[in-house]
Amino acid sequence: MFEPRGASSAELDELTPEQLVTAIESTYREESALTARRLAAIAALLRHRSAAERRDPDLAYATIDGAEQTCAEVAAALNISPTAAAYQVHYAETLDTRLRCIGALLAEGRIDWRTAQLIISRTDLVNDDKLIARLDELLAARISKWKGWSRQRMVNAIDRQVLAIDPDAARERRRRADDEREIGITPHPDGMAELWGTVTGADATAFDRKLSQLAKTVCGNDPRTLAQRRADALGALTAGGPLTCRCGSSDCPARPGGAAAPTGAQVLVNVVATADTLSGKSQQPGYVEGYGVIDADLVRELADSATRRLVVDLPTDADALTYHPSTALDRAVRCRDLTCRFPGCSRPARVCDIDHTIPFNHADPGAGGLTVLANLKCLCRKRHRLKTFHGGITGWRDKQLPDGIVIWTSPTGKTYRTVPAGAELFSNPAPRRSRTRADERAARIARARNRNHVQRRANTAEQELRQAREAEIEARKFRNHMRDMLFLFKGEPSTSPFCNWVNAPRESEKLPPDWRPPPVPPLPDDPPF
Repeated sequence: MFEPRGASSAELDELTPEQLVTAIESTYREESALTARRLAAIAALLRHRSAAERRDPDLAYATIDGAEQTCAEVAAALNISPTAAAYQVHYAETLDTRLRCIGALLAEGRIDWRTAQLIISRTDLVNDDKLIARLDELLAARISKWKGWSRQRMVNAIDRQVLAIDPDAARERRRRADDEREIGITPHPDGMAELWGTVTGADATAFDRKLSQLAKTVCGNDPRTLAQRRADALGALTAGGPLTCRCGSSDCPARPGGAAAPTGAQVLVNVVATADTLSGKSQQPGYVEGYGVIDADLVRELADSATRRLVVDLPTDADALTYHPSTALDRAVRCRDLTCRFPGCSRPARVCDIDHTIPFNHADPGAGGLTVLANLKCLCRKRHRLKTFHGGITGWRDKQLPDGIVIWTSPTGKTYRTVPAGAELFSNPAPRRSRTRADERAARIARARNRNHVQRRANTAEQELRQAREAEIEARKFRNHMRDMLFLFKGEPSTSPFCNWVNAPRESEKLPPDWRPPPVPPLPDDPPF
């Protein structure tokens, strides 16, 4: 392996692209190990400064405790602010006491500091020592699958584990956060103001999309940037009217009554969850497109006033031979992927292109590149162009497996695997086809025939049992009638050796539900003559 430590620019210029990528990877691992070593030293210093407090609990109430002493020394040593030093001490203490498995992976260079920092911040609110220890082990065991993941993918995976292992605490934290929601305005100079607040994730997502929707209703000659138009859209949204275009043209297509005038379409926010979560049979979390993971209770609250659609992939033969996927297939692909499928990209699936992994054959659609779930994935526009214009043998190449996993090969020969984000959140984010349509049709026919055969046998057995029960009831009625006649005409038991049964007590003429006819005795091997 190439060792980049101390290499000059001239030495690096002599390396091949493959060696340079290897150097980037190795230095990144070294950086992670050095970060872990620095934090371990801070944790050791904190233990040293806090030793007196462990010996004398009264010292824990001192104005300057061991933690503050450590923060002061770290701030001076690293030339950072007291607040930044406090974060460093907090990170060090967390990896030393709460997330030891994660700290060990960081020290070995198997994960980077970005991942470790995300885990620290997203697990801070888990207070139970046993739960945090178990969470530490689970995340450390799964973290090897996170290569090529974007920040949002990691956040989703961590949040899902937290919700799964500590659902009660997560539910209580959400309720407290919901009670603290608010909107405020802070005046700024020059006639401006700052709008801030905390709202539910679903409302924030809908608000964000509504601003973008209004910002895009003006014509292409509007001089404002998208950010400026989104800010102005807030005023239009408050006034309940459209966003006025500032192109200055009298024949602007976005003017009221124009051909491209806004129609006031509603905002659509997708929430993905399993059927068991909606019915209350499962506490598996859901996912709000554009926001992230939410707990099961919030999923059910949102579902009460939402339209439900089943995410399925059932294209017909004609659909598979068309370039553009159907609405149902488009929805299935986006709900399976949730984000762009390029390594490290977290662009939401709703703003991504639907890409054919095997290119669609416009001249002969049946020859390959079918429009089916196993051959489609989400790519943001930039990565889509990267694959299209910089692909081939010397560029980026991709291979998609039937379960949706995409294996990318970089121009330098490095391989990266990206798993559909929905697969991490849901056990079955969308059905996938593992057999040809002819095989599926043959299997359906075989199942139907087998079901009919089994049903015929069940019907025959049920009919034979019903006939046997009717015959038994009739036989009991006859025997009871003969007993009554014997008592009526003779008044004493019968002495005939041919019908001893007539002297037995009366039998019930109602059979129990579990009654079955007695087994037929086997025939003798030899005839009785």
